[in-house]
Amino acid sequence: MASTTEGDHREEEAPHNEDEDTGAQVAPIVKLEEVAVTTGEEDEDAILDLKAKLYRFDKDGNQWKERGAGTVKLLKHKVTGKVRLVMRQSKTLKICANHLVLPTMSVQEHAGNDKSCVWHATDYADGELKDELFCIRFGSVENCKSFMEMVHEVAESQKKKEENKDASATAGLLEKLSVEENETEDKSRAEEEVPKEEKEEEVPKEEKKESKSEEAEKKPEEPASST
Repeated sequence: MASTTEGDHREEEAPHNEDEDTGAQVAPIVKLEEVAVTTGEEDEDAILDLKAKLYRFDKDGNQWKERGAGTVKLLKHKVTGKVRLVMRQSKTLKICANHLVLPTMSVQEHAGNDKSCVWHATDYADGELKDELFCIRFGSVENCKSFMEMVHEVAESQKKKEENKDASATAGLLEKLSVEENETEDKSRAEEEVPKEEKEEEVPKEEKKESKSEEAEKKPEEPASST
């Protein structure tokens, strides 16, 4: 019986010897090359990055439907300064929301839940523009407040940019109109001055004609020849 037990132990230990490192190096059958992956966020800076769960309101079913759980970001473009909201699912990185933060965007706290807030947006997550009603839920009240405050701040800054742009455009238009008015006035003045010069030049000619006729009248008649 003892010999049989020892034999069983040896059979169990045998596979462990097969897994020992022999030092041999095996070359891979397929060589994989590194591929540069672009996210479309290379020209943007993240000004907000929080974990949350996103829902969208289904009008047909009259109910909220989950879009995914992941990371919501506010990304500011390095050149234009425009800010967009982007959210991706944590595992698949599929885009759940993708839209600009416009001056008219307003985020409000969801009724009955201080960790959630809602807003309307024209979203492009599905590859086409859609009017969506979103609801996002955070893990804490602090994160929800941070999100609402940051979106409000961005919307206000975008509104000021639009106002400054409109003011600059109005100022440029008024300046252009004033320049055109000055050119018109100068042109009209020049047209008024031209006839005066022509009249002044014509006067001496008439005077010359009159003087010639007067000389002809004053010239004495020649005496008739005597026969």
